[in-house]
Amino acid sequence: MSTAAGNLTWTAATEHVELLAAPVASAIDGVPSARVATIDPELADTAAFCEAYESAPEHSANCVVVAGRRAGETRRAAVLVLATDRADINNVVRRHLDVRKISFMPMDEAVELTGMEYGGITPVGLPEDWPVLIDEGVRDAGEVVIGSGVRGSKLLVDASELVALPTAEVLALTR
Repeated sequence: MSTAAGNLTWTAATEHVELLAAPVASAIDGVPSARVATIDPELADTAAFCEAYESAPEHSANCVVVAGRRAGETRRAAVLVLATDRADINNVVRRHLDVRKISFMPMDEAVELTGMEYGGITPVGLPEDWPVLIDEGVRDAGEVVIGSGVRGSKLLVDASELVALPTAEVLALTR
């Protein structure tokens, strides 16, 4: 049976901030359980990562960033769901953010606003005014693998610490 840790060697993230994107490194103290492991950047996408490193998909969480508008105001958020699930962006997330239309943030905008690499965006270190919408499945998963802000490493964290992030909200996000 594979676990979140898979076959990687994990070390305390606070001791290896050089493996993290700058905004993640600045915020990592808020996630005391965080451990980091280097990976092949070509294997950063979830399915390839889980297969190559024997990490259980039910313990891997994907973070996407979305944006919508209401009354001339852009509302952005991060959405975190398990790799085995799909977030209901067009209904649940759109209604929660109270926007008429919502979409995934374009890659260049996501990279610029987060300071993270596309494919490595993570809820740790995001802009302080962005809600982090966490699916109940992530909250209940125990340890989860998430991005590190770069494609060349991953973080292993206790999901309860993600739920404790200042802007985190737990919702039923999947369909």
